[in-house]
Amino acid sequence: MNDNEFLARDFDAERTRLRAVAYRILGTYGDADDAVQETWLRLDRTDRSSIDNLRAWLTTVVSRVCLDMLRSRSARREDELTEDDQALTGPSDGPEALAVQDDSVNDAVLVVLDRLGPAERLAFVLHDLFSVPFEQIAAVLERSPDATRQLASRARRRVRDADVPKARARQREAVAAFLRASREGDLATLLTVLDPQIELRADRVAVAAAAVAPGGAPEIDHRLRGAQAVAAAFQGRAQGAELALIDGVVGAVYAPGGTVVSAIAARVRDGRVVGLDVCADRETIALMRIEVLGKP
Repeated sequence: MNDNEFLARDFDAERTRLRAVAYRILGTYGDADDAVQETWLRLDRTDRSSIDNLRAWLTTVVSRVCLDMLRSRSARREDELTEDDQALTGPSDGPEALAVQDDSVNDAVLVVLDRLGPAERLAFVLHDLFSVPFEQIAAVLERSPDATRQLASRARRRVRDADVPKARARQREAVAAFLRASREGDLATLLTVLDPQIELRADRVAVAAAAVAPGGAPEIDHRLRGAQAVAAAFQGRAQGAELALIDGVVGAVYAPGGTVVSAIAARVRDGRVVGLDVCADRETIALMRIEVLGKP
């Protein structure tokens, strides 16, 4: 086995964890896969002998990639406060409040994802969900460990204070309205429930399936931006889609015969769908926690 093969083997051993970290930070599987792929490319360009701890190095790199993606995403939102506008206030939580890793916390993180600034989100996810030391996170954020603790503390309070059932009900209302308008071919309503800057991401399996599917499936490309493009892709379609909880967040699935063959993870903000992540890869779907809720 040559050096490149050893490197690929070692990276593959960390891939699942890296993907989990990226997904919890970014909130979509498509973006998480992009972040993991970029991490591999950076590793491939790095002298392996300069890396003392591969897991720590990979976690740091994927975190920096995710932070750049979050900041780019936030920059496109004109109504979002900058991180510097959000003062670091309030005491830090004690050790007994740290490293909470149950499913309810994971779900709450995704439900309130867009209420957290990029640095808050990164600090909370890395420390509380993946037990990364604050000193390592501080290096990623280029802040002091104390400031990083404050970021995580503030994010933790927001997660705790989130009314998850209420937020999930709002998500369900928006996604249900989207699916109904899609099936009925109601373009005007589609444009109302979709954010003007919505982004749709689809994996290769979903794109290939859409190319040969009958009228019930959306005609999607790997990436679509804007309400007009997404509405056109879904208009008059989605007849077989059902509402579902996907990793605790409301989305939709195609599950003929009870087997999920495609999942659509949705991001909702202010009553509008701002992101759709379409996945038909069996291995990825197998990693999702899916609860089918039925047709809207």
